[in-house]
Amino acid sequence: MGVLPAKPSLDQLRKRAKDLARAEGVKLSEAQFRIARDHGFPSWPKLQAYVRRVTEHGDGLQHPYHQDVEYYAERALGLLASAEDGTPGANEPFDRWNQPRTRDGARAVIAREHGFVSWQALRTHVESLVDSGEPFARAYRAIEARDPERLETLLTEFPGLVGARGTNGNDLLGMAGATHDERLSRILLDHGADPARGNVHGWTPLHQAAYSNLPLLLDLLLRHGAPVDVPARGDGGTPLVVALFWGHREAAETLAAHSRAPGNLRVAAGLGDAGLLAELLTSGRGGAHRGFYRPHSGFPRWQPADDPVEVKNEALAWAARNDRVDALRTLVAAGADVNADVYRGTALAWAAAQGRLDAVRTLLGLGADVNFRGTFGGPHHGEGVTALHLAAQSGHLGVIRTLVDHGADVAARDAIFGSTPERWAEVCGQPAARDLLR
Repeated sequence: MGVLPAKPSLDQLRKRAKDLARAEGVKLSEAQFRIARDHGFPSWPKLQAYVRRVTEHGDGLQHPYHQDVEYYAERALGLLASAEDGTPGANEPFDRWNQPRTRDGARAVIAREHGFVSWQALRTHVESLVDSGEPFARAYRAIEARDPERLETLLTEFPGLVGARGTNGNDLLGMAGATHDERLSRILLDHGADPARGNVHGWTPLHQAAYSNLPLLLDLLLRHGAPVDVPARGDGGTPLVVALFWGHREAAETLAAHSRAPGNLRVAAGLGDAGLLAELLTSGRGGAHRGFYRPHSGFPRWQPADDPVEVKNEALAWAARNDRVDALRTLVAAGADVNADVYRGTALAWAAAQGRLDAVRTLLGLGADVNFRGTFGGPHHGEGVTALHLAAQSGHLGVIRTLVDHGADVAARDAIFGSTPERWAEVCGQPAARDLLR
């Protein structure tokens, strides 16, 4: 394979083809075909189209890499959601391409960011992506297959890949973090990938590692200078906050050793930081920097309020999902409502979903309603659900037994699917939980 520079020249490729044709006495079309194949493209027109797109759009070009057209439709909706939330990186492309903040406008933005004049042109390209030979798509497939040797080869053949961006500004380093295979991230960092670069939502590789609860990858990124205080998807959305949102204690503790920003009541409760918790409850400053409220657009829109009661109630759910029982007691004593469903889940719901048995027992002892019906996760997932539904979904047997011992209704039906906890366990592949409930 030949090496294609980060900024390839069509004129140079044409000259190479002519020189090859003369040197080997073959037709120009044959020489062009050989050069295209040498760079992994199935034909000269495919190589030309790729080089034109890269040349015309420069470093800002986003490379398509996913073969499912619906993926781009979902990314358009996610971009629109972030723009509506006020994320600067998500708003800029709408302004750049003079598009309205609507579904069709978002699709047009996605198409133009990928170098295509229309949504239909992007669709047509994506439908033939698997056979296109495009380097970024091939590198993505190597990452998806967890194939470090193939990734290494591609980065050598196409040095520009390490700085290239895919849909919504995602780069290969960010994608590698989703595989739970630190080898891929290490290769990309060795080739010069930037651990500080975020996508249009501000999401950096450190955010992704926190989201996936990968302490080893966090350590690797931090050693390479990844910034810990960069927000994503709203004010205060640091990697630490992302880890705490999901109850990823290992990741959170790794990050907290470097920074506790934004240092609000969410963070104090999630970390179980008694000193910070007491200080914020006394000062009333715990509600700062709560613009981040969801890790992706699969969660519904919400506007955090400055209401000090809401701030305490929300912090209670963050303490629960991170199993911080002392923080739970402190917050309830300070006036938090043990049954509050501030945003997509009560404290008991989150504790049950995350399998936090100590938190479940503590909340029940503090008066949590074992059969409270609330929300959880995305709007098409959890409506009218109980803690028992969520424990069953994830197969947390100790939590299931504790909830049932405290009077949980095993026949309760959620509001979307009309299903019992036993049925949730069965559908979610938790046979032990299903049999226990049965």
